[in-house]
Amino acid sequence: MEVILKQDVAKLGSKDDIVKVKNGYANNYLVPQGLATIATESAKKVHAENQRQRAHKLAKIKADAEALAAQMQGLTLTIGTKASSTGKIFGSVNTIQLAEALVAKGFEVERRQITIAGEQIKELGKYTAEVKLHRDVKVEIEFEVVED
Repeated sequence: MEVILKQDVAKLGSKDDIVKVKNGYANNYLVPQGLATIATESAKKVHAENQRQRAHKLAKIKADAEALAAQMQGLTLTIGTKASSTGKIFGSVNTIQLAEALVAKGFEVERRQITIAGEQIKELGKYTAEVKLHRDVKVEIEFEVVED
């Protein structure tokens, strides 16, 4: 069954994508939760017209995201945390701390836009994270976890 997404759905697609999903997933979850509508022929025509009208706005948003990505390119963050003498962190470093560090540097980024490569960070060292600024614009940032 084809559906038109009304919002971004993790691991499925972004807003206004037309995706093919299983009937049960669409009928039991996506449509009742208001995340999608069924993609009938008339709905597809309305969707296509809306997409044409929004094309200019989306181009500006993408250009802004690319400009922000260019500024963030090569950025290195330092995250301070408590650690033992062997280099193990008490707790772990997560996307919330990275988002706060980016805001401190002057970049308005939500924590949901950040994904940390690999598993949980529980030791001091250098790591990379990916920031998704737009559906087509992603930038990798490096960060170092140091002891406070």
